[in-house]
Parts: sequence; C-alpha cells; structure tokens
Amino acid sequence: MTETHRPETDSIEKFLTELASAAPTPGGGGAAAISGAMGAALVSMVCNLTIGKKKYVEVEAELKDVLAKSEGLRVVLTGMIGEDVQAFDAVMGAYGLPKGTDDEKAARADKIQAALKTACDVPLACCRACRAVIDLAAITADKGNLNVVSDAGVAVLSAYAGLRSAALNVYVNAKGLEDREFADERLQELEGLLAEAGTLTETIYGVVKAKVN
Repeated sequence: MTETHRPETDSIEKFLTELASAAPTPGGGGAAAISGAMGAALVSMVCNLTIGKKKYVEVEAELKDVLAKSEGLRVVLTGMIGEDVQAFDAVMGAYGLPKGTDDEKAARADKIQAALKTACDVPLACCRACRAVIDLAAITADKGNLNVVSDAGVAVLSAYAGLRSAALNVYVNAKGLEDREFADERLQELEGLLAEAGTLTETIYGVVKAKVN
C-alpha cells in the first residue's frame, strides 16, 4: 500500500529537515517562533473545544475574544520564521561587504550595525508575541474546557520556550551593537518580559497540574 501524507505533515517534515541541515537558516530563531505559534494554536484549540458547550456558556464571549487574539498571534509568529531568516541573511550579507578601502570599511560597519539592530528587534518582537500567548493561555487554563486543560498547560510551556529561545538571539545581536542606548533599551524590555513570563508560567502550570491530578 502506498503511504500518503497530509500536506500539513509534509510541511512540518520539510521545516524540520531544513532545520536539521547544515544550512544556517532556518535556525533557533525560526524554532522559537514555531514554539510560540504552537502555543497560540493550542490556546485556539482549547477555545474551540469550549465555545458552544452549554457548561461553559458564561465564558463563551470571553473565549471567543481569546480565540481571535490567539489566531492573530499564530499568524504573526508563523510569519516570524521568514523574518528571522531575512534578518540573519542581512547580517551575514553586511559582514560579507568589501573592506578594501576606508570608505568601504565605513560603509560596511554602518551596514553591520543597521543589520544587527534589525536582528535584535525581530526576536524581541517574537518575545513580545510569546508573552501575549502566555497571557491567553492563563485564561484558557482557568476557564477552558476541563477535558482539554492539559493542552492549555502545553500552550503556556510552548510559548515560554519560544520566548526564552528568542531571547538568546536578542542577547547575541545586542552584544555587537555600538549604540548601547539602543541595546540597553531592548535588553531592559527583554528582562522585564522574561521575569513576568517566568512567574506566570509557573503559576499557570500549577493551576493545570492541580486540575489534571
């Protein structure tokens, strides 16, 4: 019998094959975005399995709002895979510019710094989006269908993994920036996101664990 594949499965396998290859992209940044997108998708799943159920009619309106937000975040985070590749390619392209003359060296340095700023902002945007997913996961863990509350737990862990993973790319690119005011502003925001998310993630995980035990 010939084995058949669903297009979605083929797409996942293609991404993982590219991720495992010797090519530098997609890499950790894309994987971070996918982690966040999976978290958003699981939030949507819990909402979809709660909305329309008589037992949860009182929270239906709220979860419809959560669903709209989680689906928006899923689209944004999935799109960040390509944005991460573009940012990486821009940095590598800038480092590859000629540096034979003083003018070339100056132009190359400017391009590198501009590319590094973008390479900070792209993963930081991923961190923000993952942080937003965590907030939505908190609502689904509290008010979603008890039969799928474990999926809300997986959602928050996936989003937190995405946030912490994307943070590493912010750190590595901020390190090379000469504009320390720009870098410090991004790093300060990042530390705030991480601190808030870490505490909330543990709280949500505890809520879910108590419900499934």
